[in-house]
Amino acid sequence: MSKDIQTISQEVLDLERSLNERWSAGDSHGYLDNYHEDISYFDPLVEKLLVGRDAVVKHIQKIYRNPHIVRSEYLNPHVVASEAGDLAVLSYNLRTYVANDNGGETLQRAWNTTEVYRNIAGACASCIRIGRSRSP
Repeated sequence: MSKDIQTISQEVLDLERSLNERWSAGDSHGYLDNYHEDISYFDPLVEKLLVGRDAVVKHIQKIYRNPHIVRSEYLNPHVVASEAGDLAVLSYNLRTYVANDNGGETLQRAWNTTEVYRNIAGACASCIRIGRSRSP
């Protein structure tokens, strides 16, 4: 393996957090720019699998509204990497909070997310995204 699992795990988690922080602040292009051309995307809002970057970007741009998230919790993160270190699967529970009228925070959503990252030319790119599914 070219990199150890801890290094790969940290890189993937750091990337996911940075993309999600941009999303939370009103910039959806972090995720959109990171999606590989052959991404597959499962979303509870659509009836079928979205295949290809163009289809996924079109879908996200159609539904995205700045969520004004003030805080996110990344719970139970787990990364599994291929032996060669070029493919990693990230799964975690995400809780997002928005400001409420009382000056505090309110849980907006609890999500279950699984994402597959592939190392392409030295950079992690999201090639499969299963998630943003709502927790019960």
